[in-house]
Amino acid sequence: MVVTQLQAARKQLGYKAGEVIRLLRQRAHSLDIPVMTETSLKTKLSVWENGHEQVSEPYRRLFREIYGRTNEELGFPAEEDDQSNELRARLRLARTIDTTTVEVFRQQVDNARHVDRRFGAISLFEQLHSNIKQIEDLLRYSMIAGHRGPLAGVLTEVSTLAGWNALDRNAYSQAWDHYERAKAAAREAGSAPLLAHATAEQAFVLVDLGEVEQAARQLAHARAIAEGVASPLLRSWLAAAHGEGLAATGQRDEALRAFDAANALLPENPQDPALPFIFLGGSNLDRWRGNALAKLGEPAAIDHLTDVLARVPGEFTRARVGTLVDLAFAHAAAGDRDAARHYAQQARRVASQIKSDRQLRRLSTLILPGNTSGVA
Repeated sequence: MVVTQLQAARKQLGYKAGEVIRLLRQRAHSLDIPVMTETSLKTKLSVWENGHEQVSEPYRRLFREIYGRTNEELGFPAEEDDQSNELRARLRLARTIDTTTVEVFRQQVDNARHVDRRFGAISLFEQLHSNIKQIEDLLRYSMIAGHRGPLAGVLTEVSTLAGWNALDRNAYSQAWDHYERAKAAAREAGSAPLLAHATAEQAFVLVDLGEVEQAARQLAHARAIAEGVASPLLRSWLAAAHGEGLAATGQRDEALRAFDAANALLPENPQDPALPFIFLGGSNLDRWRGNALAKLGEPAAIDHLTDVLARVPGEFTRARVGTLVDLAFAHAAAGDRDAARHYAQQARRVASQIKSDRQLRRLSTLILPGNTSGVA
């Protein structure tokens, strides 16, 4: 009986056929390669190992990775250097990047932001992950310095949006990883403003985990990164973010001073095409301050948030949910059980519609006056 090199390699490594089948299926799934059924793959492995049929791509690649052997060592056609061909193909594709390509990716991210504001995180999960993978693959093989920076900038933006989406689903580890990618991409892009923004957003993962002191320090660090290099609009946003972090630690005066700084920095026209991820116009900065007032248990939170709620634009569904939750907490702190329940019920209904697990989790911790349990 002829023992092929493929079969010999398996036996030398001590693998049973069933183990190889399992590894092949796992690896194919992780690389988005069509996965054969266990029965079909068992038949194929026998055919391949007995030399009745050449192993085809992408399974040659899988065998190389699992066995740690070259094409020649596994008896695959030596003239077909699959790894080299694959690398050349990826390099060729990366060379097609131009300013138009980058702008297409940037527009996709901007469109995703609009969807996120109105419909929440769940509708964007697959799209954002697909965009991230595409951009990462192009960036990994791009050799043109002039294209790497802009492409890395888009990767930062899509990663921060994915991070915020993950946080809204209470997927803390995923959110953290997205922000780590965003920060690395911002460094690749050579953009301190993008790095400051990603660093600040990541701090809210810490806030939600209860690591509020560390979050406040990270937010202060984000402001330091932006000092002297970022626009007044971004520095206003960072000051407000720091204010929320300080409020979470109970530092009332410091938090309110941070919001005063945000107001002072806010330009008359709070829109910047270079910062499409910053929304501070209209009710947005006021809403943020109201959130901090509610966290601090300030009586002024109720009137402030009631005014804000009437001014939240219809497309900002996620913002509206957050304001309703803040109002529920503010009324509960003031001892108004009926009002707290009223706003909590509204918030729960809208949060359920957009599947905001983060806001639903917040509501689960709400204690109504005279009650020892959360809102039903």
